Amino acid sequence: MAKVKRAALTEQLPFTKSNYQLFAVGILVIVLGYLALAQGPADSFWSLTLAPILLVIGYCVIVPIAILFQKKDRRSSSTNRAGD
Repeated sequence: MAKVKRAALTEQLPFTKSNYQLFAVGILVIVLGYLALAQGPADSFWSLTLAPILLVIGYCVIVPIAILFQKKDRRSSSTNRAGD
């Protein structure tokens, strides 16, 4: 019984290539946000408007989506329907 559980746990990795790609996009948006924050005077459009928008999108939208994203497995959905 323990071998079956261990085998089932090692078969499925938590993150796929899509998760890592989304995470890389999030990191890129965050870096762009910090670069925009460093541009010009403190009261410029880049520092006051664009940088916070990019940082919030990166930290609060893209990175959580990258963590929670799961592709739908067509094989598992078709086997669930056949078993019903």
